[in-house]
Amino acid sequence: QVHVVESGGGSVQPGGSLTLSCAASGLTDNRSPMGWHRQAPGEERELVASITSSYSTCYIDRVKGRFTISRQEDKNTIRLQMNNLKPTDTSVYSCRATALLVRRDYWGQGTQVTVSS
Repeated sequence: QVHVVESGGGSVQPGGSLTLSCAASGLTDNRSPMGWHRQAPGEERELVASITSSYSTCYIDRVKGRFTISRQEDKNTIRLQMNNLKPTDTSVYSCRATALLVRRDYWGQGTQVTVSS
């Protein structure tokens, strides 16, 4: 059984930093593609950052230069370092792990990030 668990959300003032962590267990591949998504109230969920099995990364334009996604070597554990946070980054952030063999995505429960003065 696959479990995806996030941690590290919270509240911060504009310009502050937060780090989100995610660990996925139960996957047969220890370097599954993973990513962080977010969804604000009334908006669609969007992919914020992703990382592949070969450690290639991708970001949406709005977070480039501020967010960094990384993973532990040969593990399905990723982090999202978020710097210079803006109120528009306020959202529920969810971690996604993809099992390529069965073409299925697994999701964490989500963690709230609030950026406000």
